[in-house]
Amino acid sequence: MKKLRIDILSDLVCPWCFIGYTRLEKVLGQLSVDKQLQPEIHWHPFELNPTLPAGGEVLNQYLQTKYQMTAKQRQLNQQKITALGNEVGIDFQFTADMRIYNTRKAHQLLMWAARSQQQTPLQKALFLAYFQEGKVMDDTDTLLDIAVAQGLDRRDCRQVLTDPGWSSAVVQTEKQWLEAGIQAVPAMIIEQHILLCGARPVTELHDTLDGLLDTLPSLH
Repeated sequence: MKKLRIDILSDLVCPWCFIGYTRLEKVLGQLSVDKQLQPEIHWHPFELNPTLPAGGEVLNQYLQTKYQMTAKQRQLNQQKITALGNEVGIDFQFTADMRIYNTRKAHQLLMWAARSQQQTPLQKALFLAYFQEGKVMDDTDTLLDIAVAQGLDRRDCRQVLTDPGWSSAVVQTEKQWLEAGIQAVPAMIIEQHILLCGARPVTELHDTLDGLLDTLPSLH
C-alpha cells in the first residue's frame, strides 16, 4: 500500500475543475487496483468570481464580457466542454438562463469539511448540483441541503456559513496560494512538489502518478 498526497485548488463553478478532477478520479481508481494506492486528497479554495453579488449573473453574458467572447465563440467553447465532460461521464447542462455565482460560502463549507474528511464527497456534490442540476450555489439553504445529503450536520454547517472567521480563512488561504504563484485552476500539487495546471489528459495523469508511485515507500 502506498499513500499519495494530492492538493487541489478549484472552484465549483469552473467546468475545467470538474473535468480535471473526474479524470484524476478515473486514474486513481486504476492505480488503486494496480498498485494498492491510498490517495489523500486535500481541497483548497480559489474563487474565480469573489466580487459577484448575491444572485450572481447570467453565465452566458458573464463569459462574453469577461473573456471578450462573441456568442458564437462562447457557444463553441461550451460545446467543447460538454463533449469532454461526456468522455468521463459528466453531463454538463448549459442553459440560456444558467447563472454563475459567488462561491465564498461553498468554500467555507469545504474548508470546514476537511475536519471530518468529507471534502471530496462534498466537492463532487457541489459540482453536480451546479453543472447538472442548476442549483443556486450562493443560497444558504441550498448549500445546507447539499451538505446534509453528504452526512454533514445542518446546525454545524449553518454556523460555518454565518461565522465571518471562516470567510476570512478562505480569503487568507487564497492569498497564500496566489503568493505561491497559482494564478488559475484547476491546479494540482502532487506530493507537495509536482504542479499540474489545467485539466490534464487521463494518459498524462496516469503516467505522472504511476512513475511517481515507483519512487514512494510502501506503508507497513
